[in-house]
Amino acid sequence: MGWGAALSLLRSGFAVHGCDVRSDVLVRFAQAGGLACATAAAAVKAADVVFVYVVNSKQVEDVLFGVQGALEGARPSTVFLLCTTMAPSASVAIAERLETAGMLVIDAPVSGGHQRALSGEITVMASGSGEAFSRASAALDAVSARVFRLGDRAGPGSQVKMINQLLAGVHIAATAEAMTLAAKSGIDLKTLYDVLRVSAGSSWMFENRGEHIVTGDYTPRSAVNIFVKDLGIVASEAQKAGAVTPLATAAMQLFLEAAEAGLGLEDDAAVAKILARKSGAVLPGMGG
Repeated sequence: MGWGAALSLLRSGFAVHGCDVRSDVLVRFAQAGGLACATAAAAVKAADVVFVYVVNSKQVEDVLFGVQGALEGARPSTVFLLCTTMAPSASVAIAERLETAGMLVIDAPVSGGHQRALSGEITVMASGSGEAFSRASAALDAVSARVFRLGDRAGPGSQVKMINQLLAGVHIAATAEAMTLAAKSGIDLKTLYDVLRVSAGSSWMFENRGEHIVTGDYTPRSAVNIFVKDLGIVASEAQKAGAVTPLATAAMQLFLEAAEAGLGLEDDAAVAKILARKSGAVLPGMGG
């Protein structure tokens, strides 16, 4: 998602400084016209707006507050967009630390997947001050199709993203279950996919992840481990709120089982392999 956002900003004429722990990504970024930096502190020195795209709240803290972190290099009133899916409480705590240091913050988790990020058409679930939105509006327009302003402080953006991830995780698990039952029943998966994607039982996740299962392509666009984390956030926050989430809990167990089976770095559609093995079914890409 961060790669897509960076390319979208470059296409819109922004000078984009980028930092990544993977050297090959920095080489590709420089080839695309970006300015590759070795540290987060170096990347933000000339920045008005900083997008933070990492996996979890611990990585956000490291890249912001760690050695050679972004806070060391940022000028006062720099706008930080926290695009990572985190527990709302973590987003609030990190935003408070940044604001205490004189920065502006938008709690800005995103949705839409790898392809929409590449085309600058992600959805942003955002909350923050009017001043932060005003300063970041041009950059947000470059990376997104829709920006939902959900409040004037950090927290609501992450709350809405959490609910989105509940649905996304359940829909991926349901897609895996449906495709596995079809395979076990002898239904041609490509035919089934073509029928269901235009029928009432479809979802965005079925359209997207169902194709991965049909083609047996588990190249990670979004990995199993991401939903272990995200549904873990759902479970924790639901417990705090006293809410009952049986479908999210069942989906989380499936993702956990897939991770424990060594599939954590594969595409999240790989949870279908777990159900297929239990059912004695063979899906494309699994062998005989």
